[in-house]
Amino acid sequence: MSQAILAGYAIGFSLILAIGAQNAFILRQGLRREYVLPLVLTCAVSDAILVAAGVAGFGALVLAAPWIVSAAKWGGAAFLLVYGAMNFRSALRGGASLDAADQGASGLWVALSTCLVLTWANPHVYLDTVVLVGGLSAQYAPAWAFGAGAVAASFSFFFLLGYGARLLRPVFATPRAWQILDVVIGATMWLIAASLLLN
Repeated sequence: MSQAILAGYAIGFSLILAIGAQNAFILRQGLRREYVLPLVLTCAVSDAILVAAGVAGFGALVLAAPWIVSAAKWGGAAFLLVYGAMNFRSALRGGASLDAADQGASGLWVALSTCLVLTWANPHVYLDTVVLVGGLSAQYAPAWAFGAGAVAASFSFFFLLGYGARLLRPVFATPRAWQILDVVIGATMWLIAASLLLN
């Protein structure tokens, strides 16, 4: 069971680490120290709901059609390879940086609404949580332990991002920091894909 939890945590953390609109928004709010707790809870609880749906749905499907495990393995590996390549491409292009002075939400409800839209209107969140994490959970016993690891990764990531942002303020003012992070993310995705294909 501990292996399933650790695998879920590692994959969940790697997937959520990718730079996107949601993470940039939380990072900006963290840099400005505005509404950090309600925003990180909104993101983490949303991920927990989606992961639970993915784990529950794929578990039932696998009982009815065992070939889905192989499809999830190959599909997940392909997705991770493409996802990693996108991060490498972003690192090669460079030029991205976070302007800590960006203007954001003016009130709590505006900030929460923005956060919910960035979370639930993003098609990648469904690919990452429901499809990929849900599909990969079928390879572990018990599947819920893999899902619990992914949920724990989401909570720890968003809390680290929101409250650790003040420490990153000088770092993420430079495009080089984003390039390094993109390379690390790309390498992690490819390593996970390789482990799926070789296991």
